[in-house]
Amino acid sequence: MGKVNIDTHVMTRVNPVQPSLIKLPGLKWLLLAIPLLYVVFLLYISIFNVLKLSIVDETGFTLEYMKEVLTGTLYLRVLWITVKISFLVTIFSLLIGYPVAYLITVTQSKVWKQVILGTVLTTLWISLLARTFSWQIILQEYGALNKLLIGLGMIDEPLQLLYNTAGVVIGMTHILLPYMILSLYSVMESIDRRLLQAAQGLGAKPLKAFFQIFLPLSLPGITAGSLIVFVLGLGYFITPAILGGQSNIVIAKLIQENIQMSLNWHLASALSLLLLVTTLLLLGLAYGVTKLSPMLKGVK
Repeated sequence: MGKVNIDTHVMTRVNPVQPSLIKLPGLKWLLLAIPLLYVVFLLYISIFNVLKLSIVDETGFTLEYMKEVLTGTLYLRVLWITVKISFLVTIFSLLIGYPVAYLITVTQSKVWKQVILGTVLTTLWISLLARTFSWQIILQEYGALNKLLIGLGMIDEPLQLLYNTAGVVIGMTHILLPYMILSLYSVMESIDRRLLQAAQGLGAKPLKAFFQIFLPLSLPGITAGSLIVFVLGLGYFITPAILGGQSNIVIAKLIQENIQMSLNWHLASALSLLLLVTTLLLLGLAYGVTKLSPMLKGVK
């Protein structure tokens, strides 16, 4: 009884403090304002100051750097390579990630589901540089992949898989694939499986029920995963720089060269602004297609 009285006495002394802290005037706004100010000052203001260099130099307002970027064939070619690589990575990530996410969803065993999810998440915990250099070892002329294909008799000479678009797409797909799988899985897991059972009970074959019910309901995951992978791919730097070589320079690599090598911050800022505008335009196009397409009207 004495112990109960002591505990009750302590609780009566401690508990009233917590509501009093919550009821402090302006505390909720303060908790919101601190991270908001952190984001504004350390992120948006710094980004604005960098992008401002694209239209302002020592002489004042100028469009010289934007004109050079928009009319230079080199910069437009690099932008096209960046968009093309991001698009290919998105397509391959979707083709590989959709079956994996579906497998995780339909797996009944909780142990195997956790094993597959753990395998997917493990790739996110490994260093980006380590994963990229591992692909450099695998894809080189006499690397593991070429040796395997030659040993199986599928090819006679080693394939050129490094310092080209193929190597960049393979490396970036491996790195960005978990984002696609997790986006798809989060949507697939919420789909009511009884809808498929009802369709099959009414005579629909499993494949037909999948394409007419499950696939349309998983479109929000496809859209979200594709946008995440595509936008991340547009700004990728390390993997294309290591696996792509000089023939597959992406716009992030060009920005880095102008900042660190030629010290042309104004041109680097113009390239950054071009990349930002291109990303926003492509996202706006994707949003318009999502809203206008009858199949995607239900996608939020």
